[in-house]
Amino acid sequence: MNYSKLLKKVEEYTAAFYAQHADERIVFSTYARAKEVAFIAEKIARHYKLDDRLFFIVCASAWFHKTGYLTGILEAYETKSAEIAENFLKSSGATEEDINEIKKCIVSTRKPGDATGLPAKILCDVNTFWLGSAHFKEDQKLLRKELEGVKNHKIGGHEWRAEIIKMMESHHFLTDYCTTLLNKTKEENLNRLKSKQAEKSFAAEPEPVAADDTDEGPAEQTIPGRNKKPNNPDKKPTRGIETMFRVTSSNSQKISMMADNKAHIMISVNSIIMSAILGLIIGKLDNYRYLIFPTIILLLTNVATIIYSILATRPKATRGVFTPEQVENKSVNLLFYGSFYNMELKEYDYGMRKMMEDRYFLYGSLIKDTYWQGKVLGRKYKLLRISYSIFMFGIAVSVIAFTIAALIHVY
Repeated sequence: MNYSKLLKKVEEYTAAFYAQHADERIVFSTYARAKEVAFIAEKIARHYKLDDRLFFIVCASAWFHKTGYLTGILEAYETKSAEIAENFLKSSGATEEDINEIKKCIVSTRKPGDATGLPAKILCDVNTFWLGSAHFKEDQKLLRKELEGVKNHKIGGHEWRAEIIKMMESHHFLTDYCTTLLNKTKEENLNRLKSKQAEKSFAAEPEPVAADDTDEGPAEQTIPGRNKKPNNPDKKPTRGIETMFRVTSSNSQKISMMADNKAHIMISVNSIIMSAILGLIIGKLDNYRYLIFPTIILLLTNVATIIYSILATRPKATRGVFTPEQVENKSVNLLFYGSFYNMELKEYDYGMRKMMEDRYFLYGSLIKDTYWQGKVLGRKYKLLRISYSIFMFGIAVSVIAFTIAALIHVY
């Protein structure tokens, strides 16, 4: 069986399924997340070097996993997802054995502790991958918003945090790959959530304040919170930040173009001088032997100047690849072509979507991009300064050498 071709059909079918069941309330279980889940499942499957059949089972299960949820079934949606997968795979010519294995994987995510077999364990870990992700904070907020929308019920912050903490404390990754990669970050996420829960619980307790212990006047005491200003450290002047990055990037590009033009000027001027020397003087040095030494000085000046000018504009080669771990850790700059030009579109698309969903990742990438532009410009201008200095002093020494040689020859 051509599992690669069948998996392509699964991807196309689930993409259409998500489009048909689009719902503005669904902000966590989106098609973008389904692509991310399938991508992670593929990575883990490749890590374990699964054969074509098991690879297909893992990836197809990941694609179908949340389809039942999209139909409006919130509790035990896995059964509906397995049914949808079965109907499609039967019509696509999949074997009964493969269909049953995929259904088993999907249903196993309801109770991960009962999962058996590597494919089922991989899918369970992929489904809870976000618990150990650097994007945990944003993901759990989206999940809360989604559940409030589909259940039409407001979930209090304390109630939500308690539920997530309970889930995380009882959760364990089933594969060595995810245990090694995610356990540390998951514990950090859990500890931060517990700290916030304790902080909010403490802040919620009323603290009696005696009238004599405050400097507020009677008006302020009778109107609580009148002079309090909302303290929202996450609120940033977004437009100002974007303008700053845009201006900085534009300035860097202009300065880089100026550097390239300066290097081009030095290369052109010195090439012309070298051509003139080689064409007019070299052939006549037998008759003007006293000009050999000044000519050598001038040629060396031209060659050294050209070399440094070329180095200033010479691009630096990079590997052009990044890993999912770098995306999760927000350590890759996806705005620079050198980070991704050897990657597949699917992998780059995954990384970019993760970055767009997280403004800290996005701003961090912009900061890195600005920083490395500055480093490149610094190197360019350092080499250009050396090039100009060599040309300036070399020309001066050459002229002096020609003058001295001519005077010695005359007198």
